[in-house]
Amino acid sequence: MDFKKLSIEGLLIATPQVYQDDRGYFFESFNQKEFNNYLGKEVDFVQDNQSKSSRHTIRGLHFQKAPSAQGKLVRVIDGEIFDVVVDLRKESKTFGHSLSVTLTSESFQAFYVPEGFAHGFQVTSNTATVFYKTTDFYNAETEVTLAWNDSGIKINWPNSVSPNLSKKDCNGLCLNTLKKEIQGENS
Repeated sequence: MDFKKLSIEGLLIATPQVYQDDRGYFFESFNQKEFNNYLGKEVDFVQDNQSKSSRHTIRGLHFQKAPSAQGKLVRVIDGEIFDVVVDLRKESKTFGHSLSVTLTSESFQAFYVPEGFAHGFQVTSNTATVFYKTTDFYNAETEVTLAWNDSGIKINWPNSVSPNLSKKDCNGLCLNTLKKEIQGENS
């Protein structure tokens, strides 16, 4: 497994060694020991999730507040997505900054998003199946949705004219509202 740190601290891309021949391919998609050794800390994934979505669907930007904050390891098993995170870590120098990566089933890459980030994606292929591990269980009471189209974040979505959205994602909070809430925690 090859790990690459990204421009916002804590984010990384993991690229596996893929063995291909005329029969197909094989790769180790996750190795807890290698992952933790690279990070220099223990990260335990406790829940696996999978979604399938059609072109132009945006899911997110979602995150869970403490005590149920979730780190995620995201991989596309079919199709392609434009994957986005927004740093919502209270003490971070990059609070409110976003970062995007393109994940495809052909690249076999996984995107690690630690706790404290809002996460979402837009499907850029006809359909996409996304698989991700989380470091905590889903908790609806601590879940918050950040507005996917907040002008303060300036995400350049591939097709933001008429995305397919859930009701929850249509009603996300703006970053300024969320910032006041986050900075008020543990004060």
